[in-house]
Amino acid sequence: MERSLSMELVRVTEAAAVSASRWMGRGLKNEADDAATTAMRTVFDTIPMQGIVVIGEGEMDEAPMLYIGEKLGTGNGPEVDVAVDPLEGTNIVAAGGWNALAVIAIADKGNLLNAPDMYMNKIAVGPEAVGKIDIDASVTENLMAVAKAKNKDIGDIVATVLNRERHAAIIEEIRASGARIKLINDGDVAAAINTAFDETGVDILFGLGGAPEGVIAAVGLKCLGGEIQGRLVPSNDAERERCIKMGIDVDKVLYMDDLVKGDDAIFAATGVTDGELLRGVQFKGGYCETHSLVMRSKSGTIRFVEGRHSMEKKPLLVMQD
Repeated sequence: MERSLSMELVRVTEAAAVSASRWMGRGLKNEADDAATTAMRTVFDTIPMQGIVVIGEGEMDEAPMLYIGEKLGTGNGPEVDVAVDPLEGTNIVAAGGWNALAVIAIADKGNLLNAPDMYMNKIAVGPEAVGKIDIDASVTENLMAVAKAKNKDIGDIVATVLNRERHAAIIEEIRASGARIKLINDGDVAAAINTAFDETGVDILFGLGGAPEGVIAAVGLKCLGGEIQGRLVPSNDAERERCIKMGIDVDKVLYMDDLVKGDDAIFAATGVTDGELLRGVQFKGGYCETHSLVMRSKSGTIRFVEGRHSMEKKPLLVMQD
């Protein structure tokens, strides 16, 4: 892949974030998702690459989506796999909440997991705890392993979990272990990435979330030297059959090299609403400001990008009621 693609992808996530942010707090999650998706497609058409979506959003909740198999880019340049979530946290934007992102991950062709949009059980950590976690071990065993790796008491560990009824047993075990919990309503890409940044105060992610988010988070953590493990969880026979047709063993643990192969991958995200790591879009009258993160695994480069965009000269898709 070309080095210049890193900043090109930031243009894509910036456009999606600005468009989605106009719907913040309006209670209309699908409209926000549609705005982000439309903006992504428009800017992707200008990017010099031959991209194909191998795992995308939208099928589970029938929201707008960049569908699996969709071609992105100008048709010239490097051939790449794309994992994308135009708006990670549709409910977050609808409610004006915390940690919504526009996010993209790419890798050389054939290097990202090609899988249906379904659920994935996940565990993720930052660099200090790589090699210490095991998705098949108990929650307590993983918490103790992370505490030892980070030279902390277990009571100092913070686990992030999606606040869902299906996670009641995980939450109960975390509390029984003495560790602390940060419950989140949505946005487990941000939660997984946050485990690799000390300033967020998050040590480990547990629980069931979307498979696209799992692949995207894997690219981000690969760039950061962290780790994620996952296992696909079909909700019904139709999803299980789709996995079989795609050659995926749903009982297999998916490690980093299963989710993203090779040594070259790029992760880009722009904040839509404020979060621990990225600020959301702010409108200033005549222009808006964005805050983005872009990383490349091959070089180990991590960049925070602040953008100022003129809304008069180049409006980024005006919201339509």
